[in-house]
Amino acid sequence: MSGAPSATRTEVVPVLDLRGGLVVRARAGDRARYAPIVTPLSGSPAPADVARGLLSAWPARRLYVADLDAIVDGAPPDLAALRAIAAACPWVELWVDAGFATADDVEAFLAADLGRPVLGSESQADAGLVRRVGARAVLSLDSCDGTPIGPAELHEDPSAWPPEVIVMTLSRVGSGAGPDLAGLTALKARAPQTAFYAAGGLRGPEDLPALAAAGAAGVLVASAIHDGRLRARA
Repeated sequence: MSGAPSATRTEVVPVLDLRGGLVVRARAGDRARYAPIVTPLSGSPAPADVARGLLSAWPARRLYVADLDAIVDGAPPDLAALRAIAAACPWVELWVDAGFATADDVEAFLAADLGRPVLGSESQADAGLVRRVGARAVLSLDSCDGTPIGPAELHEDPSAWPPEVIVMTLSRVGSGAGPDLAGLTALKARAPQTAFYAAGGLRGPEDLPALAAAGAAGVLVASAIHDGRLRARA
């Protein structure tokens, strides 16, 4: 089943997860077991090749990139991989989560001019950095199996949120279990003006109307595109 990008108000944002300079396949948030991706969309797991493949299957105006070496191990952002993606797809905006935890991290990334930083709640000690950076960044409210990850203030106080917020349900990533509509609806009720982007569990185009009804501005997707469950019509 396929669906056109214009068929829904919910924006689809293709996802790349990076590890060791390659794109890996995300499964239920078990990052230690992510392996280099095998996909019909690309002949290799090289970031630029996979980015081009994703965008050929679903044309989009932005890509979300999770740098797992930075998020999990505290490594510096993989600027080489990000530059390769940007060179291969210069028309898209990159949203990049590289475990940013300090103002210096964020400012250095912004100076590299490789996209917008994503501040994951799992990487924050408190809400200070999110409040300081504001609309220059995107916030990711991370949770797993219904448990919020990171400072309680970030999850509980909408005044700390920038205009765009990712609702990252790690236990649903790559699972095909369906998005967390209840969680998204609850957040939208608390902050109606915020643009929420669901992440984790999308099964295919049949989920897009429900996401729109729940108030999602967009949804982050990888597996459904790679597996052919979500495709743009020619």
